Amino acid sequence: MNVAMLGSGFIARFYADALVAQRAKDKLISVYSRNIDKAKKFADDYQLSFYTDDMDVLVSRPDVDVVVISLPNNLHEAAVAACAKAGKHVLCTKPLGRNAAEAKRMLDMVEAAGIMGGYLEDLCYTPKFLKSMKAVKDGSIGKVLWAKSREAHPGPHSDWFWDAEQSGGGAMVDLGCHCVEIARNYIGKEIRPVEVMCWTATQVHPINAEDSAIGLIKYANGAMGQFEVSWCFRGGMDLRDEVMGTEGTIWLNNFLRTGFEMFSTGKGGYVAEKAESNSGWLFPVGDEVHELGYTNMFTDMFNAIENKTQPLESFYDGYIVNAILDAAYQSAKTRQWEPVQIEGWRGDTTSDSGPATASYDDDHYLIKKEILPSGEHKLILKHKVTGEVTVREIG
Repeated sequence: MNVAMLGSGFIARFYADALVAQRAKDKLISVYSRNIDKAKKFADDYQLSFYTDDMDVLVSRPDVDVVVISLPNNLHEAAVAACAKAGKHVLCTKPLGRNAAEAKRMLDMVEAAGIMGGYLEDLCYTPKFLKSMKAVKDGSIGKVLWAKSREAHPGPHSDWFWDAEQSGGGAMVDLGCHCVEIARNYIGKEIRPVEVMCWTATQVHPINAEDSAIGLIKYANGAMGQFEVSWCFRGGMDLRDEVMGTEGTIWLNNFLRTGFEMFSTGKGGYVAEKAESNSGWLFPVGDEVHELGYTNMFTDMFNAIENKTQPLESFYDGYIVNAILDAAYQSAKTRQWEPVQIEGWRGDTTSDSGPATASYDDDHYLIKKEILPSGEHKLILKHKVTGEVTVREIG
């Protein structure tokens, strides 16, 4: 497939680096930028055959099969509309919209046009995440009870991120979109997010938006999602996930500590995304594009287009993320649990089935099994009828 890029900035270059390393039959051929000089430089750097500052001209070209949107948040809707009008499959960077209403309009556009809308949520495609998701689906940690995701760094690279009108908010819409979807995958996308409790603050930066946020998301099956985000973290980019299940636990450190450590007096250049220094002890990333999920993401997107299937992350997923974030912003204002408003929910409609309790025998629930330092084995049991809690020694 021939791919056109809308945008020529930071994320466009990450996407381009992934695309040029992809399957030989997919090719990045053209670019649009609002600045014609930047479009030309991007085209020169990636040896593209066409560049322009007219979005409609690029999208409507007959040699374009797929369009990748790597534009500021406030331009996503117009770009999706252009793709829908031209009948071109569209892959959009995160977040899909500045709010759920925008995201829903974009979802409706692609479905009405009969084109695929792929949501470019790269952190749901990292090698560690994909392997951990397989473990969850295989039942290795039982029922997921709680999933927490954290992203924190010193702040974004472009001016528009810091403008709430253009971006739709601050750190929560920028980073929280990643964390919400990561937790949602672990808990199960078919499980409906019910309500959100959120705290936000502007702790450091002179902006009209939050630079830090923490949120809790309650799901219909009783599971809890949690996100922690900040533009105030010093020392690089901290990407961590924790998942707790009835039968096990997962911890992931995706970026800040990679097993690659290096000391430098500062003679070198780029180290890793959001690294604040190129001197002292450094933590480079071996293959940054791959470790951040970009290569797996585009492979999934192109395979879905070819096979006429849904990708792992679709525009519908992007809409659900925006709906959760809308509730989070409302909760930050009211300081109360706020419901997640979803139009056209497509998942499970059942509610909480109660605690994931385990039976020991016909008469007792098993609360806990423990081996003490003495070597003694103990069971803590609860009688199913009387409710009496007892200790039983075994072995």
